[in-house]
Amino acid sequence: MSRARSFRADVPSQRRSVPTGSKQQVRTAATRRRLLAASEKIFARDGFEAARLEDIASLAGYTRGAFYANFRSKEDIFFALLEHWVARRLSEVESLLAQKESPAKRLRALREHYAQITLDRRLALLSLEFKLFAIRHPEAHARLRARQQRIRRSAASLLQRLAKTTGRTLPITSTAAATGLGALANALLLEHLVDQTTFTEQDMSHLLGVFFDAVLGTKAAG
Repeated sequence: MSRARSFRADVPSQRRSVPTGSKQQVRTAATRRRLLAASEKIFARDGFEAARLEDIASLAGYTRGAFYANFRSKEDIFFALLEHWVARRLSEVESLLAQKESPAKRLRALREHYAQITLDRRLALLSLEFKLFAIRHPEAHARLRARQQRIRRSAASLLQRLAKTTGRTLPITSTAAATGLGALANALLLEHLVDQTTFTEQDMSHLLGVFFDAVLGTKAAG
């Protein structure tokens, strides 16, 4: 078996299976998907705090009651959307690494991918908005902290595996590395959006690459 297979995503198989649930369960799943798709558009358009549940439900073709039948609150659907985004990104990264036949090529591929992730501006801005909201609201804060810890464990696991196969030693814990990589990407994107003339996408990508090298570029002696 190819070593590249070890970087397959730890996510449910995409293989199509025969539905075993009732028609009601199928309809409920479809409703949730439509509400999530609508929320992504409304959040991107209006921001988290200004987004209205009525607009999300209307865009999806449902009533406010249908929204509450599937999600408890605006925060609830945001968390579901965040889970979807993160799972998709991790799956893309794992798939990318699985295509590379050597550890060195996997390391280079991840570096290039990281240097470009700020192009996904919608997720970065919404995450920043919600973090500011959560800091001011204890219940949302606790929920976000618990969710981010789980997400970061997944990212940290990927970094650990990559470091091990490339013979590198992380200078900090893998969780701290994953947190720092994400935080720097978001901070640099914000500066770029404030003033794109003096801080370009090329500048951003260069700095992200330098930081990536500082975290994962130390070859273990031996």
